[in-house]
Amino acid sequence: MSKLQPARGTRDIYGEDARRMAAVVDCFKATATQYGFEEIQTPIFEFTEVFKRPLGEASDIVSKEMYSFEDRGGEEVTLRPEFTAGICRAFISNGMQQSLPQRLMAWGPVFRYERPQKGRYRQFHQIDAEILGADSPETDVDLIALAWRMMKQLGIADDTVLHLNSLGDAESRQQYRVALVEYLNQHKDNLSEDSQRRLETNPLRILDSKNEGDREIIKDAPSVEDHMTEEAAAFIASVQNGLTALGIPYVMDDKLVRGLDYYNHTVFEFITTALGAQGTVLAGGRFDGLVSQLGGAPTPGVGFAGGIERLAMLMKAAPAVARSVVLLPMGEAATLKAFPIGEELRDAGFDVVADRSGNLKKRLNRANKNNARVAIILGDNELEQGVAQVKDLDSGEQTDVALDMLKTVLAPIMSGDAE
Repeated sequence: MSKLQPARGTRDIYGEDARRMAAVVDCFKATATQYGFEEIQTPIFEFTEVFKRPLGEASDIVSKEMYSFEDRGGEEVTLRPEFTAGICRAFISNGMQQSLPQRLMAWGPVFRYERPQKGRYRQFHQIDAEILGADSPETDVDLIALAWRMMKQLGIADDTVLHLNSLGDAESRQQYRVALVEYLNQHKDNLSEDSQRRLETNPLRILDSKNEGDREIIKDAPSVEDHMTEEAAAFIASVQNGLTALGIPYVMDDKLVRGLDYYNHTVFEFITTALGAQGTVLAGGRFDGLVSQLGGAPTPGVGFAGGIERLAMLMKAAPAVARSVVLLPMGEAATLKAFPIGEELRDAGFDVVADRSGNLKKRLNRANKNNARVAIILGDNELEQGVAQVKDLDSGEQTDVALDMLKTVLAPIMSGDAE
């Protein structure tokens, strides 16, 4: 190997990309906390059955994309391809059903073996929010409101459109499935190979197809709305009313589905065209059947996941690097004295970087290049007088300041209140 590179579909994250992604996570954590969510961190890998059982053997994730392997103990384990199944497993394992509802938030890397594409890698990152133990449509509104508020805080709400649909209850879904299969069978020979396979295993997923021929056929497919029970229709109407009351814009999209049987009622996606081709940056829905499918007591649930990379890419600008105080000790005695000075300033809340190499001109050039706000120059002469030279790197003004007055003098400069 002539040149070390990250494995295909992975990348090193640093600099501006790291700041953007951290801003997304920080905004998500702060916003979700406002809605009563608490952090949960589940293992990066689980027993394969945790994902295989709910996702289904025939799903693309299980059949093509999961990173599964046998560990040294002979156990089949899988790097998590998504958060929801692992969080529901933790919900069951830790007896959380004794205190409902549970509002849980998580974030971190997820893994899928797929063709790398813009904003999507084989190791990528998601934020995730789940509410377990609440079955009202108003809960779904709360969750969508959380996502909307977060995107407004990030300044990207105007670049997305909320698509909303209902899968109905179990009776609605079954009636719709029968009607959809009947319609698609009439066009079976013209469907893509993938859609012909899904017709036997997961027909609702055909509505997600990106194949142009499939999309022409899908345009005239029956709508789930025409097969909705009264109860299911009332549920989605309540969600719509809640979104309208909050002033959250949305479009109804009867082709928006989830192929797995444990999904019901509300499904939604925030979709953007700002990254090129139309793409989903955050998606969610109600999954009242998942916890029981994993072996727990029947428990309603609703949640969403958002791609951190894609949300970060939508941000207009990366967060600025915090401007620091740079400490420039010149000489051995000053270098030793600079250690406690730096710690005292950090104790006072300042970001302090010590630069000890090169002549003064080179160090000041580096400080300006790194957008430092203030330089503190400390040499033998200054030590004898009990002062340091404080240089305002914006104005160029330089003054002698008593060492015990550094915090007082720096405070207004670093807060932007200096005259």
